[in-house]
Amino acid sequence: MSLIRTQGVGVCVGARRILRDVDLSVRRREIVTVVGPNGSGKTTLLKVLIGAQAPSEGVVVREAGIKIGYVPQRLAIDQAMPLTVARWLGLSGTTAKESHLQIAEQVGISVLLKQQMTSLSGGEFQRALLAQALLVRPDLLVLDEPTQGLDQPAVASFYRLIEDVRTDLDCAVLMVSHDLHVVMRSSDHVICLNGHVCCQGTPTLVSAAPEYQALFGFGAEGALALYRHEHDHRHDHSRGGDSDTG
Repeated sequence: MSLIRTQGVGVCVGARRILRDVDLSVRRREIVTVVGPNGSGKTTLLKVLIGAQAPSEGVVVREAGIKIGYVPQRLAIDQAMPLTVARWLGLSGTTAKESHLQIAEQVGISVLLKQQMTSLSGGEFQRALLAQALLVRPDLLVLDEPTQGLDQPAVASFYRLIEDVRTDLDCAVLMVSHDLHVVMRSSDHVICLNGHVCCQGTPTLVSAAPEYQALFGFGAEGALALYRHEHDHRHDHSRGGDSDTG
């Protein structure tokens, strides 16, 4: 059973067609990543899926009672606005302080609760956004390029956190990402988008697709090679009885 799926979804803004004929589905516990060039409709697709924008055609089917947590690509906060991390979490609509503390601890921002949101580093800010999204205990966590602007250690740390969250909450994750090597290592299903779904499937299948390689060039082969290396490395550890979950 899919938590969410689309059938023939298209989006037009005026005379401009942004998306057409998009069919996809996300199942529970699945990590699905959308990749594509700038202007390919990735953010628009996420907005349609969470209900923030209506499709011009086609349908979006969501599981009854589904709870969705959303982390936007960027969020501008006025420098003059006094907004601590603790207050930011309170804006989620959940008032249980114990839940706030638990989530803050889980995402690694418990020592930042009294700090102003505008004083946080890029990685800390993204973790604060994630914490608020997790307070609804989502069935589906949606992230729009959550590591944009972060350095490589922060990127790696954030994606490890997402994998832990998926396990802890037993939720699905749908994200847009430009980190191709991370996509190939962490995703169960990859959707290559360029106004329409060019190709989709497992990381291995998508990396080998001509449509994907036409968009991303030889770097796509490098991403696939890294995916295979990571996959084989984990498999070797598993066979040796030493589970590698990091």
